Amino acid sequence: MSKSFDELIAVMERLRAPGGCPWDAEQTYLSLSRYLIEETYETVDAIHEATETGDTANLKEELGDLLLQVVFHSTIGKERGDFTIDEVAEGTAKKLVLRHPHVFGDANLARAQDVLDNWDKLKADERAVSGKVEKVKGSILEEVPLQFPALLEGLKLTTKAAKVGFDWENAEQIFDKIAEEIAELRTAIERKEEDNISEEIGDLLFAVVNLARHLDVEPETALNQTNRKFRKRFKFIEEQLKTSGRTLEDSTLAEMDELWNKAKAAAK
Repeated sequence: MSKSFDELIAVMERLRAPGGCPWDAEQTYLSLSRYLIEETYETVDAIHEATETGDTANLKEELGDLLLQVVFHSTIGKERGDFTIDEVAEGTAKKLVLRHPHVFGDANLARAQDVLDNWDKLKADERAVSGKVEKVKGSILEEVPLQFPALLEGLKLTTKAAKVGFDWENAEQIFDKIAEEIAELRTAIERKEEDNISEEIGDLLFAVVNLARHLDVEPETALNQTNRKFRKRFKFIEEQLKTSGRTLEDSTLAEMDELWNKAKAAAK
């Protein structure tokens, strides 16, 4: 490892050792899981910022925070005799080699799609080489973690199902499904069926996820981009109103809509 990486490991071990930090010493795999999720999302946010502005300073910092989580878990693993950071790195390197036979072997996978199509076989080869005992699953969908964000889970579930032929033939069929789900949602609203309304909204979102998959769009990223766009345009409304000495509360919807359209035009 590099000098700086070795220093990071040493600092983490010192924090966990007797006489170190009481909070760090109390942490477990499970207690750290929430921070791992938070740091991951903050890193994703920094990626969007870097993409939009070209400034990678925040991305570098967030990647460091994310790396700390890996080191933290590995330090706990070493203490428990489960694994070390070296074993984590070694396992990842082996995995990369096994999943890239077109680079480290004789396989002919010229296109990115060829690699994706061959992914399941590569994973099976990896398990065979590692000797890892595969958990018996009652469904292929059990490979998709329940803890995934809903949009990502929906994408992974339908991708798994599509690989065995359970899928629409084209995007146009999904548009028909979306129209069907909208009609069912309207009916549920008209009948004031609250439980059914929630279910139909879920069905509609699920259909849109399928459309995104067919169009090779990652829905979680797409929605995240739209959320950021909404933030910017709404902030523009707030700033414009503030300049004129007004607030959101004493403005009409028509006035806010006009400012929204100005923000939209400025972005274009």
